Amino acid sequence: MAISMYGASVPVFQQMLPAMGACLRKGADHAAAKKFDPAVLLQARLYPDMLPLVKQVQIACDFAKGTVARLAGQDPPKYEDNETSFDQLQARITKTLNFVGEFKPSQIDDSENRDIVIPMRDQTRQFKGENYLVGFALPNFYFHVTTAYAILRHNGVEVGKADYIRAPG
Repeated sequence: MAISMYGASVPVFQQMLPAMGACLRKGADHAAAKKFDPAVLLQARLYPDMLPLVKQVQIACDFAKGTVARLAGQDPPKYEDNETSFDQLQARITKTLNFVGEFKPSQIDDSENRDIVIPMRDQTRQFKGENYLVGFALPNFYFHVTTAYAILRHNGVEVGKADYIRAPG
């Protein structure tokens, strides 16, 4: 039986983006309770050569919206990467969820063999739909969601596996 490209993408984003948002709310609450500038957390990194929390959230959202759009044969919308607060990151997550939620299974299913072309820096990557989803888009999405979680946890925010997984519905 073929994979449901919709089932393997949209519900994943609809589960993990709100979970990431809930972790961010705990981050904002932590900064307020400890009385430090929330920008400290937004710019926190796990290691100096890694991207900060704000960028991890932006990229996770970009993978969610980009994946469903490309699988549906559309160009993904462009978002400005100008968030500087937890509230603005929450708005980006909401905007991404609204976009992802507009897609129907009929738009994404049967995209396993769709040609996906992604410009990346000075080159272009080419995939077939299923390989793009399972071998590139989802691993990258999970990497950035996990890194956002890890940055928060590393900085003392009380988040755990239940916050990360957060059951759908």
